[in-house]
Amino acid sequence: MLNEGTRAPDFTGTDQAGHTINLAEYLAEGEVLLYFYPADFTPICTAQACAFRDRAEDLARHDVQIIGVSPQSEGSHQRFSAAYDLPFSLIPDTGKSIIRSYGVDGPLGFGVRRATFLIGQDGVIRKRVVSDLFVGSHTDFIRSVLEDDGQREKQE
Repeated sequence: MLNEGTRAPDFTGTDQAGHTINLAEYLAEGEVLLYFYPADFTPICTAQACAFRDRAEDLARHDVQIIGVSPQSEGSHQRFSAAYDLPFSLIPDTGKSIIRSYGVDGPLGFGVRRATFLIGQDGVIRKRVVSDLFVGSHTDFIRSVLEDDGQREKQE
């Protein structure tokens, strides 16, 4: 799994709406909160996506964009996004190329680790959290991203 201070692998994918998503292009607009999750519509993944949805406007005010990645199909992501009114891109990584490049493939290649990375505009991973079974670690992560950004703004 990639560590803080590591350059984030660039990727291109198609989201649930058919839009091409390229990490480098997103980074040109601000930081990226990239999160990996095992499956659409499971209780923990749904809670995580809804927690990110609920903080998406706060993150956007700090120029942080959200991208979710899991191995489900585009159709599954479309239904999941519509059901929970998710305002961010979900990339279907059915071949797990993005998942593997970030080192979040599950044990023996089964499943996906629940991991969230904050990638700075320079393409370097600033922070990360891994918590396979608890959403609280990921919501705390969002809070820390917002607090850290607020502290940087005060210093400038």
